[in-house]
Amino acid sequence: MSRRIVASPTPSASIRRALAGDPDARIAAGNNLMTNAIVLRNLTKTFGEKLAVDNLDLEVPQGSLCGFIGPNGAGKTTTIRMILSILFPDSGELTILGRRSAIESKDRIGYLPEERGIYRKMKVSAFLTFMARIKGVPDSEIAARIRGWLERLDLGDARNKRCEELSKGMQQKVQLIAAVIPDPDLLVLDEPFSGLDPVSTRTLREVIQELHARGKTIVFSTHVMQQAEQLCDQVVMIHRGRKVLDSRVAEIRRRYDPHTLLVETAQGGPGIDSIGRLAGVRGVRALDGLIEVDLDGRLPAHAVIASIAAACPVERIELRRPSLEDVFVSIVHDSADGDREDLRHAVRDAASGPVGDGAA
Repeated sequence: MSRRIVASPTPSASIRRALAGDPDARIAAGNNLMTNAIVLRNLTKTFGEKLAVDNLDLEVPQGSLCGFIGPNGAGKTTTIRMILSILFPDSGELTILGRRSAIESKDRIGYLPEERGIYRKMKVSAFLTFMARIKGVPDSEIAARIRGWLERLDLGDARNKRCEELSKGMQQKVQLIAAVIPDPDLLVLDEPFSGLDPVSTRTLREVIQELHARGKTIVFSTHVMQQAEQLCDQVVMIHRGRKVLDSRVAEIRRRYDPHTLLVETAQGGPGIDSIGRLAGVRGVRALDGLIEVDLDGRLPAHAVIASIAAACPVERIELRRPSLEDVFVSIVHDSADGDREDLRHAVRDAASGPVGDGAA
C-alpha cells in the first residue's frame, strides 16, 4: 500500500475556507497564524512497522516556552524534526511561523539538535562567523554578537581554539551560540541540558529565560521532567507517539491536586505501619528518611493529617505538590497503558541513562 508523503503540507481546512472567501473562517485563520508560532494537525510518522508519532495535534503560541517531555523513544525528536522539515510526515499538516514549512522560515529559526555537530577543525570564532553568515546576520554585526555570546557563556578564552580542543560541554555551548546568534524568532532545543555540568546547566536555564523574556518562542525537548517543570509555561507530554497532555504548567498544578503527604515521625515513635492502617490512606512507603503517604480521596487531606498527628508523634507533615513525573505516571497508568511503578522506573531510568530518542 502506497503512503502519501507530504513534502509541502497544504493549508488546513479553515485556511482553505478563508482563501475561498468565507469571512468568518478568514478571521479565525488569520488570528490562528498570528498568535501561534507552531500549528500541527493530525501529524503522523512511521518508520517501517514502528509508529513514531500518532495523529498529533498541537498549537504553540508565539512567545511561549514549551517543553516536550516524555521517556526516551516517546516521539519527541521525531516531532521536532518534522517541525523543522528535517523529516516530512506521512500525513497531516503543519504551519511554522505563519508559513507552510520551516524551510520558508529557516532564517527565523534557531536549532540545537540532539546529535551535536560542529566543524571540529575550525576555530570557534571562524565556525560561529560561518554559521552567522549562512543565517543572514550582517557582517557588520557578527563580531560583536560573537564576542557578546562568548562572554555570556564564559567562553571568552576559547574564541581562537579549535572546536575539537574543547570539552563536550564547551562544544555544546558553542553550538548553542550558533543557534541563537541570528536572534531567531523561534528557538528549538533538542535535549539541550545533556552533558552539561550543574553550573553550565544553570547558565543555560538563565539564557533560555532571558530569551523568553524578550518574546522569543522556545521549544525544547527533555526526558528530565523537572527541567520542564522549572522553566516552561506550557508542557506537552508524549507517550508512545501520542500526546497525553497539553496544558500550561499552572493549569496542570490546579487540575492535579496534591494526593500525597510527606511525614517525618519523631525518633522512636510509631511509624509506617500505624499510618498505613488509617482511614483515607491508600498506601505508604519509606522515602529518604520520610514516610510518603498516598491518600485515597475518601477523606479531605486535613482530616488525614489530623489522624496521623493523633496516631503517632511527628516532627512535620506536608502536602507534596505532584511533579510532572507524577502527572505523567498517573495519566498513562489511568489509561491502562502501563504499570504505575514500571512507568516511574522508565522515566527515572531515562533521566539517568544515555540520552537519545532513537528512531522516535
